[in-house]
Amino acid sequence: MNFYKLFFKRFLDIFVSLVCLLLFAPLFLLILMVLLILNNGKPFFFQARPGKGGKVFHVIKFKTMTDKKDKQGNLLPDADRLTTFGLWLRKSSLDEMPQVFNILKGDMSMVGPRPLLPEYLPLYNDFQNRRHEVKPGATGWAQLNGRNAISWQEKFAYDVWYVDNLSFWLDFKIFWLSILKIIKAKDTNQQNHVTMPKFEGNE
Repeated sequence: MNFYKLFFKRFLDIFVSLVCLLLFAPLFLLILMVLLILNNGKPFFFQARPGKGGKVFHVIKFKTMTDKKDKQGNLLPDADRLTTFGLWLRKSSLDEMPQVFNILKGDMSMVGPRPLLPEYLPLYNDFQNRRHEVKPGATGWAQLNGRNAISWQEKFAYDVWYVDNLSFWLDFKIFWLSILKIIKAKDTNQQNHVTMPKFEGNE
């Protein structure tokens, strides 16, 4: 496992990312053009996220929400800014496609705990913070076990389990099961939430 974790995992990340870019380039360009029109020339969404060791980088996704604001200049709630096309991108997980560039850059891995918000860093306990012992991933063990339909505590438990059991065969299993899950498009949101409620710390 050490050889895979330290060397071969990175090689596979680069290889699979390049293959995905080649295979899905037409779809990527089509989505890009649609979002250029829907989002006033802003097809991408950039956000700071902590990576391995808590080091912050900027994750890139397709932009699924508009920048509509209320009369006071504040952004409207997520549900009011999410476009129909954006909702489809989320349900199909295609909004995650641009993260292939984060993987090629080395900020992320194809498989690993999903990168969350930097503001959560001081809220983790020692156990939960272990999710940062590996690079965050485009998909992960928690994604297969409920995604946004499970509690934060369950999500973190799955993340740490992955850290402790990281192997080639586990990554292989997660990768292919994630593809099947994308096709079925299940468990995208928790109940009626467009996005999962914010993590506010442990009781």
